[in-house]
Order: sequence, then C-alpha cells, then structure tokens
Amino acid sequence: MEWRDEGIILGTRKHGETSAILEVMTRAHGRHLGLVRGGRSRKQQPVLQPGNRVDLLWRARLDEHLGTFQTEAIEMNAARLMDSAIAVYGLQTMAAHLRLLPERDAHGGLYEALSVMIVHLDDELGFGLDLSQCAATGTRQDLAYVSPKSGRAVSREAGAPWHDKMLVLPAFLQRGSGMRANHAAIAEAFRLTGFFFTRHVYEPRGIDQPDARAGFLAALRKHHATHKPIGGENAAGEIIR
Repeated sequence: MEWRDEGIILGTRKHGETSAILEVMTRAHGRHLGLVRGGRSRKQQPVLQPGNRVDLLWRARLDEHLGTFQTEAIEMNAARLMDSAIAVYGLQTMAAHLRLLPERDAHGGLYEALSVMIVHLDDELGFGLDLSQCAATGTRQDLAYVSPKSGRAVSREAGAPWHDKMLVLPAFLQRGSGMRANHAAIAEAFRLTGFFFTRHVYEPRGIDQPDARAGFLAALRKHHATHKPIGGENAAGEIIR
C-alpha cells in the first residue's frame, strides 16, 4: 500500500542508531506517523524539523502497519520559526492539540491556518463554536462576544447587559473578516478556546492543558511588553501558512 501527500512536521523521535519516527499532519491523511530510514543523517535532519512542509510518500505492506516515509522538502520553515519564542510555543501548542485527534483521521480544515486552527479543532472534537451569527438576534454584524454556556457568538448590543460574563470574540476568528491578528487578539483567542477545551476535553479526560499553551501566552505577553510589531513573525499564521 502507498500514498503521496504533503504534510507539516510536528515532531520526530529516535529509532535505533540511524532512523527516526516522523510525526506529521497531512492534508488528506490526518496526523500520521512513519519510519524514516536514515532520518538521523546530516542530510535528513535539516528536513525533518518541526514546522517544515514536506512532500511525503508513505509505504506499508498493510494499512495498519507503521510504514515508511520518503520525504522531500517543500518549504523549510524551521530555521525561521526557531528565531521566535512565540512561533516555537505556537508550533508546540498546535502539535499538542492535534494529538487530541485520533491518528490517521483526515481533518483537512486543520491543515490550512494556525490562526483559526483551534476553532476548527473544536469542530472536529464535537463542541464547535458557532461564530457565524448572533445567538440572540441572528445578526451577523458587530459580533463581539461568545456565550460561555452555548459557545455561540453574541452581538455587542445583545451582549451588553451581560458583557462581564461573556467571553471576548476576536474579530480575526470570524471567517471572511479579513482582520489581522495582533498580540491582544491572539491572547483573547487562546483564552476563548482554552475555556471550552478545559470544559469539554481536558477536565473530562482528567488531563491538564499543555505546558506549551501557557508558554506561548507567556512569550506573547513578553513580546507585547517590548512594543515590537508582530508583523514579521505573524505568530498566528506563519507556522503553517
């Protein structure tokens, strides 16, 4: 059996003296593992770094086998990402959340953009946020909050009487908004999704939030305190753009 796809490398681990087990998020085959023979060689190591986009050829005798990967670099992102603590923590957080999904389940929407990745992941885990229109009035305009009870968007006017109990809805999470995320908006997005992940995923499974998530927010706050523009790093989208 074999297939060809492209994927983003989430991580690797050593296997024997010369090989590596590669973990990737693929476009059509979900999160997938495979053996890369010679994966620890000087030639292979620069390619098999988290964040790199690669062309993959997977082969196995049976579908349930681990199988082997042949890889070819498409986009070498790792070196650029390693220059930014925000990008590193963002990538680690992305990988930690993707591991909540069953291996080899295709989730094409998750492949496209880190900026909306968490919202898509909510959908795949079965408690998706409905950010399309106001839960109270049906309007699609001026959506400013998310109800902590229903996970649905609420307009600024409808939510005003309960604004202190509402979760903030960052504008860039609304599909088609065209808004660019700044430091504050990314932090609000992580608070929003963290609330629902804790309720529906972490607490029911008896697990804690990934350390990388807290690290990402800490790095973001530190970066924001220096008043540097986020543009060059584009922490929300650069990782899997």
